[in-house]
Amino acid sequence: MSRNHAFNLKKYTRQRAKQVDRALGQHLPTARTKPAKLHQAMRYSLFAGGKRIRPILTLAAAEACGGKIGDAMPLACAMECIHTYSLIHDDLPSMDNDDVRRGRPTSHIVYGEGIAILAGDALLTQAFEIAAKARTWPRYSHADLFAEITKNAGSLHLIAGQVADLESEGQLLSLPQLRYIHERKTSALLTCSVRLGGMSANCTPTQLKALTEFGYHVGLAFQVIDDILDCTQTTEQLGKTAGKDLTAAKATYPAIVGLEKSKKIATALTEKAFAALTPFKGNAPALEALAKSLLKRNS
Repeated sequence: MSRNHAFNLKKYTRQRAKQVDRALGQHLPTARTKPAKLHQAMRYSLFAGGKRIRPILTLAAAEACGGKIGDAMPLACAMECIHTYSLIHDDLPSMDNDDVRRGRPTSHIVYGEGIAILAGDALLTQAFEIAAKARTWPRYSHADLFAEITKNAGSLHLIAGQVADLESEGQLLSLPQLRYIHERKTSALLTCSVRLGGMSANCTPTQLKALTEFGYHVGLAFQVIDDILDCTQTTEQLGKTAGKDLTAAKATYPAIVGLEKSKKIATALTEKAFAALTPFKGNAPALEALAKSLLKRNS
């Protein structure tokens, strides 16, 4: 299990986030493009200061497979558009009813529910337009890339997780039922992000399998840590409303197994993510550093 302590993750993520922001700015219609209010709302949420974890994972996975940032960038941007759309819709009054996201008022608070819904719809659609610009390879066609995205963002994964999350409010769930939600609502899109990065580099089947295992376990760990932070951090620290899971009587890992065991589960999942990178023989330092950082994050 490699631990590349010399790798400067802070510098890496800052550089990659700037590249992603620049590319997103080029792909999206300007704020003045009609209908201006819609495009302003899209940009408001997209450029609200997110960490860009999913697109950075896409770029890091591409590099681990010997690929180029430019080839992976359209897919990285598509992942961020899909993630942001899901946040806009998740915050709606009919869903989580949240008024803070990424440290600022949520889209529906600023633009109203109607525009917020349409901004989310537009970002989801925009993701496919951007992904269509990605380079293809002998192993991975545009059909393969689109199938990957639609499967993970669709009714069996991301949206399935959102439905199960809504239906679980006030319910006493078992750990397997909670994992079902986390696998779909969070892990699926993170797994998709690293798989797309590998595909953009024409990765081998062995590499793709390793990335899949890595993304799955990092995704689960990420959500377990999210559950922990929701009950241990403040709204200012999180950039979103703290304690909302408890208020909504949602099932979380701390609620089911306790805080300390939740931390142990997150650590164990992260160790499995590290183990999945063995086939890269230490040549995936960014992915390793990202996994370690996500385990120790406080927001």
